[in-house]
Amino acid sequence: MSETEDIIGVDDSRAPLLEHLLELRKRLLVSIVALGAAFLLCLHFSRSIFAFLVQPLLKAGQGRLIYTDIFEAFFVDIKVAFFAAIMLAFPIIAMQIWRFVAPGLYANEKRAFLPFLIMTPVLFLSGAAMAYYLAMPIALHFLLGYQGNIGGVEQTALPAVGNYLNFVTKFIFGFGVAFLLPLLLLLLERAGFVTRQQLVAGRRYAIVAAVAIAAVLTPPDIVSQLLLGGPLILLYEMALVAMWFSEKRRNKEDKETALVD
Repeated sequence: MSETEDIIGVDDSRAPLLEHLLELRKRLLVSIVALGAAFLLCLHFSRSIFAFLVQPLLKAGQGRLIYTDIFEAFFVDIKVAFFAAIMLAFPIIAMQIWRFVAPGLYANEKRAFLPFLIMTPVLFLSGAAMAYYLAMPIALHFLLGYQGNIGGVEQTALPAVGNYLNFVTKFIFGFGVAFLLPLLLLLLERAGFVTRQQLVAGRRYAIVAAVAIAAVLTPPDIVSQLLLGGPLILLYEMALVAMWFSEKRRNKEDKETALVD
């Protein structure tokens, strides 16, 4: 091969790489702009958003939050706005990821991947809703139950705004991410990294992993950990059932294809 042909080959290989980098830059910019716009909007309504987040605490009988650091309340508003902005901008960010990845996929790969992309926000919001409406009230009732008279001394809970926000975000993001477990397992199975038989055989290890994940993503009390660990194990079993149906459908399609051939 001549030197000229070598140069042409290198230029041809650089062109697609440059196009991919430009496309990645475009998608990143759109995502950053969407997140920034959502942050500014949520910052304007941060007090209203935080008022929504404190409702489980209020229903648990705790009507006061304090802050001892002069900047704490201000930074809580910033964190609340950023927390809400991530959730608000997620559909746009997910669409940018899809538009970057989709051109490199075959038609059958697009059909297989698109349902997972659509189900991601649905499952995340389901987990967040369970955290907010079920897990948090139960955990707060349990944790605030330690108030009262102990040996003549009144023990009173005075949660700080920053600590409570950390508590809320841990629960909501923890449950939201945990509810994506079936999608992760189904993607791994579809990609051929694992099989349903392997996951069935490793069920005992999955239970241990669910308990460990619950211990990391929730406050260090047994009630909160059980509230997340139980659904994680159930979601694992649901993923196995979904794989069983998927295997039956694929086997049926393979038989029909073989008959046609």
